Amino acid sequence: MQPWALVGGTVYVSPTEAPIKDAVILIRSGAIAAVGRKGSVRVSAGTQKLDCSGLTITAGFWNNHVHFVQRKWAHVQAIPAAELSEQMTDMVTRWGFTSVFDIGSAWENTRRLRERIESGELPGPRIRSTGEILFPKGGAPELRILDVVGTLRIQFPEVQETAEAAAQARKLLDAGVDGIKVYAASLGSPTVLLPQAAIEAAAHEAHARGKPVFAHPQTREGLMAAVHGGADILAHGIPNAGQLDDATIVEMKQKGIAIIPTLKLWRYELRNDRTSQRQQFVKAGVDQLRSWVTAGGNVLFGTDVGYMDDYDTTEEYELMAQSGMNARQILASLTTAPAGRFGDSGHVGRIAPGFAADLVVP
Repeated sequence: MQPWALVGGTVYVSPTEAPIKDAVILIRSGAIAAVGRKGSVRVSAGTQKLDCSGLTITAGFWNNHVHFVQRKWAHVQAIPAAELSEQMTDMVTRWGFTSVFDIGSAWENTRRLRERIESGELPGPRIRSTGEILFPKGGAPELRILDVVGTLRIQFPEVQETAEAAAQARKLLDAGVDGIKVYAASLGSPTVLLPQAAIEAAAHEAHARGKPVFAHPQTREGLMAAVHGGADILAHGIPNAGQLDDATIVEMKQKGIAIIPTLKLWRYELRNDRTSQRQQFVKAGVDQLRSWVTAGGNVLFGTDVGYMDDYDTTEEYELMAQSGMNARQILASLTTAPAGRFGDSGHVGRIAPGFAADLVVP
């Protein structure tokens, strides 16, 4: 494989280190061989050069909340590679995402999508997936609702007792998923809660295999059940519940929980409501994230695309900045934070010799 050199760009090797201006990144066999200022990195004859003057280069981005559930992903094994690549570009790769965590889809379909990418048949991100979500009894969306919103007809498992939750988690893990997702509280009214004991049972199965547990909190009761039940990552904040109190923040930090804010989602969800209501709800989400970040809480970037059909990430960055996150903190949520959370910190998330040439040139 011919070596490559990315020449002349400004390189952010990590969120905590000073950028290297007029830099060179030397790539051999898909790995970073060297990085440094021009003149400090020897580029041998025969190296293919790519002029990156005036551009910024970072480690590849992670989107830690996506879904491959829109009907266009159905029967993914039969979709022509060119069409599938176009879909992936629209939703994922054009926004800089080289890794994604799908936290709710039809696992066998998503697995086939991953296999087509890993085989080299089409370009795409590294995909991790929780497969089907565990819902509380009576809390899973009806198939007719999925039809209306343009989603695949997925039969999500519903659990109530600890034995049911453990069995469904084992079934998914045996099938090869990379984590477990639970709905601690259902959508709609009346809200149906997943018992804390059921979350604990599912989490026990996942943690025994070194897999993370994602939770959709929905309400304050759902949040606390997820926190006490062993969830590792909250798939959303809960702006409908107001500010997080100090005691809850301290407990969440002690348990090592991370939050995926999905701030843009609130504008999307309330797009048909009054402007004042939408603004108030989004502000509550921003304020809640501000409290979490001020306390030093861990943040992972995620947008809920796939459920949300507006793929542009600009608004999410803007709202994260409004919460008080600076550019380096946002970059960490896209790179080093997820790499560390999911056990890849020695391979991706930074630009350093020996790391994968997993790069974004925004």
